Amino acid sequence: MVVEVGYARAWDLEDRAPWGPMSVAEARERDAAGLPYVVVYRTEGREAPLEVRLVSWRDHHVGLWVYDAQGRRTHALDLRLLDDPARLLHRHTVAWSYTGPEMAEFDEACPRVTVELFPDGRGSRTEEPRGSRGGASVTVPRLGDDERWTDRPAFGEWPLLSAQLHGLTDLSAFEVTVFTAATGATLTADDGTGGAPPATCWRPPRPAQPGPLTELFRPGVRVTDGYHPEMTVVEPRRIGVLPVPSGLLAVSGPDDDGDGPHITVPVPPGEYVLEEAQARHSYHCEWTNGQVTRTDTMAVRVLVGDAPAATWEMAAGPHDDPRLLPENGIFGFTTDGATGCFADAGAWPPLLTLYEKVLIQGDPDLDQDAYEHIEDSMYLLRTRDRASGGELVAFATTGDGTHPVWVGRSEAGEVVGVVVLVEGMPELLPEGEESPGA
Repeated sequence: MVVEVGYARAWDLEDRAPWGPMSVAEARERDAAGLPYVVVYRTEGREAPLEVRLVSWRDHHVGLWVYDAQGRRTHALDLRLLDDPARLLHRHTVAWSYTGPEMAEFDEACPRVTVELFPDGRGSRTEEPRGSRGGASVTVPRLGDDERWTDRPAFGEWPLLSAQLHGLTDLSAFEVTVFTAATGATLTADDGTGGAPPATCWRPPRPAQPGPLTELFRPGVRVTDGYHPEMTVVEPRRIGVLPVPSGLLAVSGPDDDGDGPHITVPVPPGEYVLEEAQARHSYHCEWTNGQVTRTDTMAVRVLVGDAPAATWEMAAGPHDDPRLLPENGIFGFTTDGATGCFADAGAWPPLLTLYEKVLIQGDPDLDQDAYEHIEDSMYLLRTRDRASGGELVAFATTGDGTHPVWVGRSEAGEVVGVVVLVEGMPELLPEGEESPGA
Protein backbone atom coordinates (compact mmCIF):
# COMPACT_ATOMS: atom_id res chain seq x y z
CA MET A 1 0.00 0.00 0.00
CA VAL A 2 1.32 3.44 -0.97
CA VAL A 3 0.87 6.43 1.30
CA GLU A 4 1.38 9.76 -0.44
CA VAL A 5 2.59 12.81 1.44
CA GLY A 6 2.00 16.42 0.41
CA TYR A 7 2.87 19.80 1.90
CA ALA A 8 0.99 23.08 1.93
CA ARG A 9 0.82 26.29 3.90
CA ALA A 10 -2.67 25.65 5.21
CA TRP A 11 -5.56 23.17 5.22
CA ASP A 12 -9.11 24.22 4.31
CA LEU A 13 -11.36 22.47 6.81
CA GLU A 14 -14.53 23.03 4.78
CA ASP A 15 -13.20 21.85 1.43
CA ARG A 16 -10.86 19.22 2.95
CA ALA A 17 -8.16 20.51 0.62
CA PRO A 18 -4.63 21.92 0.97
CA TRP A 19 -4.18 25.66 0.45
CA GLY A 20 -0.94 27.12 -0.82
CA PRO A 21 0.78 23.90 -1.95
CA MET A 22 4.56 23.81 -1.76
CA SER A 23 7.52 21.56 -2.27
CA VAL A 24 9.33 19.48 0.33
CA ALA A 25 12.21 21.97 0.31
CA GLU A 26 9.85 24.87 1.04
CA ALA A 27 8.21 22.91 3.85
CA ARG A 28 11.60 22.07 5.33
CA GLU A 29 12.54 25.77 5.30
CA ARG A 30 9.31 26.72 7.05
CA ASP A 31 9.84 24.01 9.63
CA ALA A 32 13.31 25.33 10.41
CA ALA A 33 11.97 28.90 10.63
CA GLY A 34 9.10 27.85 12.91
CA LEU A 35 6.44 29.01 10.42
CA PRO A 36 3.18 27.04 10.12
CA TYR A 37 2.70 24.42 7.42
CA VAL A 38 0.58 21.32 6.95
CA VAL A 39 1.38 17.75 5.97
CA VAL A 40 -1.29 15.75 4.17
CA TYR A 41 -1.31 11.92 4.02
CA ARG A 42 -3.53 10.16 1.51
CA THR A 43 -3.92 6.93 -0.43
CA GLU A 44 -5.02 6.34 -4.00
CA GLY A 45 -8.72 5.69 -4.46
CA ARG A 46 -9.68 7.33 -1.16
CA GLU A 47 -11.27 10.76 -1.49
CA ALA A 48 -10.70 11.77 2.12
CA PRO A 49 -7.16 12.08 3.48
CA LEU A 50 -5.85 9.63 6.06
CA GLU A 51 -4.68 12.44 8.29
CA VAL A 52 -3.53 16.05 8.23
CA ARG A 53 -0.89 17.53 10.52
CA LEU A 54 -0.42 21.24 11.25
CA VAL A 55 3.07 22.14 12.47
CA SER A 56 3.83 25.60 13.87
CA TRP A 57 6.85 25.71 16.14
CA ARG A 58 6.55 29.47 16.68
CA ASP A 59 3.17 28.74 18.29
CA HIS A 60 4.56 25.77 20.28
CA HIS A 61 1.88 23.69 18.58
CA VAL A 62 1.43 20.57 16.49
CA GLY A 63 -2.13 19.59 15.62
CA LEU A 64 -3.45 16.43 14.00
CA TRP A 65 -6.78 15.51 12.40
CA VAL A 66 -7.50 11.87 11.47
CA TYR A 67 -10.23 11.25 8.87
CA ASP A 68 -12.37 8.20 8.15
CA ALA A 69 -13.46 7.00 4.72
CA GLN A 70 -16.57 9.22 4.86
CA GLY A 71 -14.40 12.29 5.32
CA ARG A 72 -15.33 12.78 8.97
CA ARG A 73 -12.73 13.75 11.52
CA THR A 74 -12.43 10.96 14.08
CA HIS A 75 -9.45 12.02 16.18
CA ALA A 76 -7.97 15.39 17.13
CA LEU A 77 -4.59 15.76 18.81
CA ASP A 78 -3.10 18.95 20.20
CA LEU A 79 0.60 18.60 21.02
CA ARG A 80 2.56 21.39 22.73
CA LEU A 81 6.26 22.16 22.66
CA LEU A 82 7.25 23.46 26.09
CA ASP A 83 10.60 23.78 27.85
CA ASP A 84 12.11 20.51 26.62
CA PRO A 85 12.85 20.94 22.88
CA ALA A 86 13.08 17.17 22.42
CA ARG A 87 9.52 16.20 23.35
CA LEU A 88 5.89 17.24 23.03
CA LEU A 89 3.07 17.19 25.58
CA HIS A 90 -0.20 15.49 24.62
CA ARG A 91 -2.13 18.56 25.74
CA HIS A 92 -5.57 17.72 24.35
CA THR A 93 -7.00 14.63 22.63
CA VAL A 94 -10.54 13.98 21.37
CA ALA A 95 -11.86 10.77 19.79
CA TRP A 96 -15.30 10.53 18.15
CA SER A 97 -16.91 7.08 17.68
CA TYR A 98 -19.54 7.44 14.95
CA THR A 99 -22.34 4.89 15.30
CA GLY A 100 -22.78 4.45 11.55
CA PRO A 101 -21.76 5.78 8.13
CA GLU A 102 -24.82 8.03 8.02
CA MET A 103 -23.96 9.95 11.21
CA ALA A 104 -22.80 13.50 10.48
CA GLU A 105 -19.39 14.76 11.54
CA PHE A 106 -19.43 15.93 15.19
CA ASP A 107 -23.09 14.95 15.57
CA GLU A 108 -24.38 15.92 19.03
CA ALA A 109 -25.23 12.26 19.72
CA CYS A 110 -21.81 10.95 18.68
CA PRO A 111 -19.97 9.24 21.57
CA ARG A 112 -16.66 10.88 22.33
CA VAL A 113 -13.76 10.79 24.77
CA THR A 114 -11.72 13.86 25.67
CA VAL A 115 -8.40 13.84 27.50
CA GLU A 116 -6.76 16.99 28.93
CA LEU A 117 -3.18 16.79 30.23
CA PHE A 118 -0.83 19.26 31.89
CA PRO A 119 2.95 19.09 32.33
CA ASP A 120 2.70 18.96 36.13
CA GLY A 121 0.86 15.61 36.04
CA ARG A 122 -2.67 16.95 36.31
CA GLY A 123 -5.30 15.89 33.81
CA SER A 124 -8.82 14.68 33.16
CA ARG A 125 -10.58 12.10 31.00
CA THR A 126 -14.17 12.87 30.01
CA GLU A 127 -16.26 10.11 28.48
CA GLU A 128 -19.59 11.03 26.86
CA PRO A 129 -21.24 7.81 25.60
CA ARG A 130 -24.20 9.72 24.14
CA GLY A 131 -22.30 12.80 23.08
CA SER A 132 -23.42 16.19 24.32
CA ARG A 133 -27.02 14.92 24.62
CA GLY A 134 -26.27 12.66 27.56
CA GLY A 135 -24.28 12.56 30.76
CA ALA A 136 -20.52 12.57 31.14
CA SER A 137 -18.09 10.60 33.27
CA VAL A 138 -14.97 12.48 34.36
CA THR A 139 -11.98 10.61 35.77
CA VAL A 140 -8.29 11.25 36.38
CA PRO A 141 -6.25 9.50 33.69
CA ARG A 142 -3.63 7.10 35.03
CA LEU A 143 -0.91 7.62 32.47
CA GLY A 144 2.81 7.09 32.55
CA ASP A 145 5.28 9.74 31.50
CA ASP A 146 5.75 8.07 28.12
CA GLU A 147 1.98 8.33 27.51
CA ARG A 148 1.83 12.02 28.36
CA TRP A 149 4.79 12.97 26.20
CA THR A 150 6.04 12.01 22.77
CA ASP A 151 9.47 12.49 21.22
CA ARG A 152 9.74 15.35 18.80
CA PRO A 153 10.59 13.78 15.44
CA ALA A 154 12.80 15.29 12.80
CA PHE A 155 11.21 16.90 9.76
CA GLY A 156 9.46 14.32 7.58
CA GLU A 157 9.69 11.54 10.16
CA TRP A 158 6.33 11.84 11.90
CA PRO A 159 4.65 8.51 12.72
CA LEU A 160 1.41 7.83 10.84
CA LEU A 161 -1.24 7.62 13.58
CA SER A 162 -4.03 6.83 11.13
CA ALA A 163 -2.26 3.60 10.16
CA GLN A 164 -3.13 2.13 13.54
CA LEU A 165 -6.54 3.77 13.83
CA HIS A 166 -7.62 2.57 10.38
CA GLY A 167 -6.32 -0.93 10.97
CA LEU A 168 -3.38 -0.56 8.57
CA THR A 169 -0.94 -2.30 10.84
CA ASP A 170 1.43 -3.82 8.28
CA LEU A 171 3.78 -0.87 8.14
CA SER A 172 6.23 -2.79 5.98
CA ALA A 173 3.72 -2.51 3.14
CA PHE A 174 3.91 1.30 3.20
CA GLU A 175 5.81 3.04 0.49
CA VAL A 176 5.84 6.75 1.33
CA THR A 177 6.08 8.99 -1.69
CA VAL A 178 5.74 12.75 -1.98
CA PHE A 179 3.06 14.39 -4.08
CA THR A 180 2.54 18.04 -4.91
CA ALA A 181 -0.81 19.17 -3.54
CA ALA A 182 -2.49 20.65 -6.58
CA THR A 183 -5.72 21.70 -4.91
CA GLY A 184 -6.27 25.12 -3.38
CA ALA A 185 -5.02 28.62 -4.11
CA THR A 186 -1.40 29.63 -4.11
CA LEU A 187 -0.29 31.90 -1.30
CA THR A 188 1.04 35.13 -2.76
CA ALA A 189 2.50 36.62 0.43
CA ASP A 190 4.08 34.91 3.41
CA ASP A 191 1.57 34.60 6.25
CA GLY A 192 4.20 35.96 8.64
CA THR A 193 4.46 39.24 6.71
CA GLY A 194 0.91 40.09 5.74
CA GLY A 195 -0.71 37.36 3.64
CA ALA A 196 -3.06 34.93 5.34
CA PRO A 197 -5.10 31.86 4.43
CA PRO A 198 -8.91 32.15 4.25
CA ALA A 199 -10.94 32.02 7.46
CA THR A 200 -11.99 28.45 6.66
CA CYS A 201 -8.41 27.24 7.00
CA TRP A 202 -7.09 25.52 10.09
CA ARG A 203 -4.74 27.61 12.21
CA PRO A 204 -2.91 27.18 15.52
CA PRO A 205 -5.02 27.88 18.62
CA ARG A 206 -5.05 31.47 19.79
CA PRO A 207 -5.88 32.73 23.28
CA ALA A 208 -8.85 35.04 23.77
CA GLN A 209 -8.44 38.46 22.22
CA PRO A 210 -9.15 41.73 24.08
CA GLY A 211 -11.92 43.06 21.85
CA PRO A 212 -13.02 46.74 21.83
CA LEU A 213 -12.07 47.54 25.43
CA THR A 214 -11.15 51.16 24.75
CA GLU A 215 -14.48 51.79 23.03
CA LEU A 216 -16.44 50.60 26.08
CA PHE A 217 -15.31 53.81 27.84
CA ARG A 218 -15.96 56.12 24.87
CA PRO A 219 -19.36 57.87 25.00
CA GLY A 220 -21.50 57.55 21.88
CA VAL A 221 -20.11 54.22 20.73
CA ARG A 222 -22.83 51.72 19.77
CA VAL A 223 -22.47 48.11 20.92
CA THR A 224 -24.49 44.95 21.39
CA ASP A 225 -24.11 42.34 24.10
CA GLY A 226 -25.91 39.69 22.06
CA TYR A 227 -29.08 40.04 24.10
CA HIS A 228 -29.81 43.72 23.57
CA PRO A 229 -29.58 44.56 19.84
CA GLU A 230 -28.32 48.10 20.37
CA MET A 231 -26.69 49.83 23.34
CA THR A 232 -25.06 53.24 23.45
CA VAL A 233 -21.99 53.82 25.60
CA VAL A 234 -22.38 56.72 28.04
CA GLU A 235 -19.83 58.66 30.08
CA PRO A 236 -17.84 56.32 32.38
CA ARG A 237 -19.06 56.44 35.96
CA ARG A 238 -16.37 57.29 38.52
CA ILE A 239 -16.53 55.57 41.92
CA GLY A 240 -13.79 57.19 43.98
CA VAL A 241 -10.12 56.26 43.95
CA LEU A 242 -8.01 53.27 44.95
CA PRO A 243 -4.77 53.92 46.89
CA VAL A 244 -1.96 51.55 45.85
CA PRO A 245 1.01 52.67 47.98
CA SER A 246 2.95 49.44 47.38
CA GLY A 247 3.07 49.97 43.61
CA LEU A 248 1.55 46.54 42.99
CA LEU A 249 -2.11 46.35 41.96
CA ALA A 250 -3.90 43.10 42.84
CA VAL A 251 -6.83 41.81 40.78
CA SER A 252 -8.42 38.72 42.26
CA GLY A 253 -11.48 37.02 43.59
CA PRO A 254 -11.81 37.66 47.34
CA ASP A 255 -12.76 34.00 47.74
CA ASP A 256 -9.46 32.85 46.20
CA ASP A 257 -8.04 29.94 48.24
CA GLY A 258 -4.44 30.65 47.23
CA ASP A 259 -1.67 32.29 49.23
CA GLY A 260 -2.27 35.68 47.62
CA PRO A 261 -3.93 37.44 44.70
CA HIS A 262 -3.63 35.49 41.47
CA ILE A 263 -3.06 38.53 39.24
CA THR A 264 -0.77 41.45 40.10
CA VAL A 265 0.12 44.42 37.90
CA PRO A 266 3.06 46.75 38.72
CA VAL A 267 2.01 50.42 38.73
CA PRO A 268 3.62 53.59 40.14
CA PRO A 269 2.62 54.06 43.79
CA GLY A 270 -0.34 56.40 43.99
CA GLU A 271 -4.12 56.77 43.91
CA TYR A 272 -6.08 55.70 40.84
CA VAL A 273 -9.61 56.44 39.69
CA LEU A 274 -12.13 53.59 39.71
CA GLU A 275 -14.62 53.59 36.83
CA GLU A 276 -17.54 51.66 35.42
CA ALA A 277 -18.07 51.40 31.66
CA GLN A 278 -21.80 51.80 31.09
CA ALA A 279 -24.20 51.60 28.16
CA ARG A 280 -27.83 52.73 27.83
CA HIS A 281 -30.49 50.73 26.00
CA SER A 282 -34.27 50.59 25.64
CA TYR A 283 -36.53 47.58 25.53
CA HIS A 284 -40.21 46.68 25.70
CA CYS A 285 -41.23 45.73 29.24
CA GLU A 286 -44.06 43.22 29.35
CA TRP A 287 -44.90 44.21 32.94
CA THR A 288 -45.60 47.85 32.08
CA ASN A 289 -46.46 47.20 28.41
CA GLY A 290 -44.18 50.05 27.40
CA GLN A 291 -40.65 51.07 26.55
CA VAL A 292 -38.12 51.11 29.38
CA THR A 293 -34.67 52.70 29.26
CA ARG A 294 -31.92 51.51 31.58
CA THR A 295 -28.17 51.79 31.96
CA ASP A 296 -26.03 48.69 32.57
CA THR A 297 -22.40 48.29 33.57
CA MET A 298 -20.26 46.36 31.09
CA ALA A 299 -16.82 46.59 32.71
CA VAL A 300 -14.89 48.03 35.65
CA ARG A 301 -11.56 49.79 35.35
CA VAL A 302 -8.65 51.13 37.34
CA LEU A 303 -7.51 54.19 35.39
CA VAL A 304 -3.75 54.35 35.82
CA GLY A 305 -2.73 56.97 33.24
CA ASP A 306 -4.16 59.63 30.94
CA ALA A 307 -2.57 58.33 27.73
CA PRO A 308 -4.76 56.18 25.48
CA ALA A 309 -4.19 52.43 25.44
CA ALA A 310 -2.27 51.49 22.30
CA THR A 311 -2.33 47.77 23.12
CA TRP A 312 -4.17 45.39 25.43
CA GLU A 313 -2.77 42.22 26.94
CA MET A 314 -4.25 39.49 29.09
CA ALA A 315 -2.55 39.45 32.49
CA ALA A 316 -1.16 36.10 33.66
CA GLY A 317 -0.42 34.75 37.10
CA PRO A 318 3.00 33.44 38.13
CA HIS A 319 2.13 29.84 37.17
CA ASP A 320 0.11 30.58 34.02
CA ASP A 321 1.72 29.36 30.79
CA PRO A 322 0.25 30.85 27.58
CA ARG A 323 1.71 27.93 25.61
CA LEU A 324 -0.95 25.69 27.17
CA LEU A 325 -4.01 27.78 26.30
CA PRO A 326 -6.62 26.31 23.92
CA GLU A 327 -8.48 28.31 21.29
CA ASN A 328 -9.98 31.39 22.97
CA GLY A 329 -8.49 30.23 26.27
CA ILE A 330 -8.13 32.66 29.15
CA PHE A 331 -6.18 33.32 32.31
CA GLY A 332 -7.61 35.37 35.12
CA PHE A 333 -9.00 35.28 38.62
CA THR A 334 -11.56 32.67 39.63
CA THR A 335 -14.58 33.32 41.81
CA ASP A 336 -17.31 31.14 43.28
CA GLY A 337 -19.19 34.17 44.57
CA ALA A 338 -19.54 36.29 41.41
CA THR A 339 -17.17 38.83 42.94
CA GLY A 340 -13.79 40.29 42.06
CA CYS A 341 -11.69 43.03 43.57
CA PHE A 342 -8.98 45.59 42.92
CA ALA A 343 -6.57 46.02 45.82
CA ASP A 344 -3.15 47.07 46.99
CA ALA A 345 -1.21 43.80 46.80
CA GLY A 346 1.18 44.96 49.51
CA ALA A 347 -1.66 44.91 52.05
CA TRP A 348 -3.54 41.92 50.64
CA PRO A 349 -3.77 39.72 53.80
CA PRO A 350 -5.20 42.38 56.16
CA LEU A 351 -7.47 43.82 53.46
CA LEU A 352 -8.88 40.39 52.69
CA THR A 353 -9.36 39.68 56.40
CA LEU A 354 -11.35 42.90 56.75
CA TYR A 355 -13.45 42.00 53.71
CA GLU A 356 -14.31 38.62 55.22
CA LYS A 357 -15.17 40.15 58.61
CA VAL A 358 -17.51 42.69 57.02
CA LEU A 359 -19.23 40.74 54.28
CA ILE A 360 -19.03 37.13 55.44
CA GLN A 361 -18.76 37.15 59.22
CA GLY A 362 -20.66 40.38 59.87
CA ASP A 363 -18.38 41.30 62.77
CA PRO A 364 -20.34 43.88 64.85
CA ASP A 365 -17.22 45.12 66.69
CA LEU A 366 -15.33 46.10 63.56
CA ASP A 367 -14.16 49.73 63.36
CA GLN A 368 -16.49 51.40 60.88
CA ASP A 369 -13.63 53.52 59.54
CA ALA A 370 -12.04 50.32 58.23
CA TYR A 371 -14.72 49.69 55.64
CA GLU A 372 -17.37 51.34 53.48
CA HIS A 373 -20.36 49.88 51.67
CA ILE A 374 -20.84 51.29 48.16
CA GLU A 375 -24.43 51.81 47.04
CA ASP A 376 -26.01 51.63 43.59
CA SER A 377 -22.90 50.39 41.81
CA MET A 378 -21.17 47.24 40.60
CA TYR A 379 -18.59 48.17 43.23
CA LEU A 380 -19.79 46.71 46.53
CA LEU A 381 -17.41 47.23 49.40
CA ARG A 382 -14.21 49.06 50.29
CA THR A 383 -11.83 47.99 53.07
CA ARG A 384 -8.88 50.02 54.38
CA ASP A 385 -5.60 48.98 55.99
CA ARG A 386 -4.59 51.82 58.30
CA ALA A 387 -1.03 50.59 58.73
CA SER A 388 -0.13 50.81 55.04
CA GLY A 389 -2.80 53.06 53.60
CA GLY A 390 -3.70 50.39 51.06
CA GLU A 391 -7.30 49.63 50.16
CA LEU A 392 -9.43 46.90 48.58
CA VAL A 393 -12.55 47.57 46.50
CA ALA A 394 -14.75 44.59 45.64
CA PHE A 395 -17.01 44.55 42.57
CA ALA A 396 -19.76 42.24 41.35
CA THR A 397 -19.63 40.12 38.21
CA THR A 398 -22.64 38.50 36.60
CA GLY A 399 -21.43 34.98 37.25
CA ASP A 400 -18.88 32.61 38.71
CA GLY A 401 -15.87 31.17 36.93
CA THR A 402 -12.68 32.68 35.57
CA HIS A 403 -12.57 36.32 34.50
CA PRO A 404 -9.65 37.60 32.41
CA VAL A 405 -7.82 40.76 33.44
CA TRP A 406 -6.90 43.10 30.58
CA VAL A 407 -3.95 45.48 30.91
CA GLY A 408 -3.83 48.50 28.61
CA ARG A 409 -0.46 49.98 27.70
CA SER A 410 0.49 53.27 26.05
CA GLU A 411 2.72 53.61 22.99
CA ALA A 412 5.64 53.81 25.43
CA GLY A 413 4.63 50.52 27.06
CA GLU A 414 3.43 52.05 30.33
CA VAL A 415 0.33 50.70 32.09
CA VAL A 416 -2.58 53.11 31.57
CA GLY A 417 -5.53 50.99 32.67
CA VAL A 418 -6.65 47.62 34.01
CA VAL A 419 -10.07 46.35 32.95
CA VAL A 420 -12.32 43.46 33.98
CA LEU A 421 -15.53 42.70 32.07
CA VAL A 422 -18.42 41.97 34.40
CA GLU A 423 -19.93 39.66 31.78
CA GLY A 424 -18.99 38.88 28.18
CA MET A 425 -17.30 41.09 25.61
CA PRO A 426 -19.79 43.33 23.75
CA GLU A 427 -19.44 43.76 20.00
CA LEU A 428 -19.13 47.07 18.20
CA LEU A 429 -21.94 48.03 15.86
CA PRO A 430 -20.92 49.56 12.52
CA GLU A 431 -21.48 53.28 12.36
CA GLY A 432 -24.52 54.33 10.35
CA GLU A 433 -25.89 50.78 10.00
CA GLU A 434 -28.90 49.06 11.50
CA SER A 435 -28.09 46.88 14.49
CA PRO A 436 -28.82 43.12 14.29
CA GLY A 437 -32.41 42.39 15.25
CA ALA A 438 -33.38 46.06 15.38
